[in-house]
Amino acid sequence: MRSLRRAPHELDEERLLRLVAKGDRGAFDELYRRTAPWLAVRLRRRCVDEQIVAEVMQETYLSVWRAAGAFGGSSIGGTAVGWLWTIAARRLIDAFRSRAHHAEPPPLAAEQAPAPAAEEVALAGTVGGEVGDALRHLAPELRQVLEAMVLDGFSVRETAVLLGLPEGTVKTRARRARTVMRKALT
Repeated sequence: MRSLRRAPHELDEERLLRLVAKGDRGAFDELYRRTAPWLAVRLRRRCVDEQIVAEVMQETYLSVWRAAGAFGGSSIGGTAVGWLWTIAARRLIDAFRSRAHHAEPPPLAAEQAPAPAAEEVALAGTVGGEVGDALRHLAPELRQVLEAMVLDGFSVRETAVLLGLPEGTVKTRARRARTVMRKALT
């Protein structure tokens, strides 16, 4: 008789999270195997300090193990990977805040990494036409603020911490980005 339970590698991320919430170590291992590589890349795009990235990764997956039951799922419009990224992004902001009291925040990875971010590649593939052209022609400092606030959903304060900028500068750049986008699309 065939088992009704599927192997972890056959399940989607949301189902894996449900199993993790029940204490399933195999499901956690599979979730980590699937998500850790892209999560590390996204974090490195925002922080070049490998120690901070490693700490954030560890804290993120520890939080996932402890709080997987809190994931609301697709019933509230969420995705497992979106939930995971939200945890990681907040842990990264917390790490920046913690380090800010002791030293200068680490430089942004975007200043040292010439390769385009995964979200830029994805955005270019999904946002075409005039909107895609307008986004690609934004100045890098405006695009960074727009990505953090719109694509990643960060608040002004979180974006300021993430980018190492004063909140007023973030607000100004966000306003300028919207103005440039509006002009480009009219």
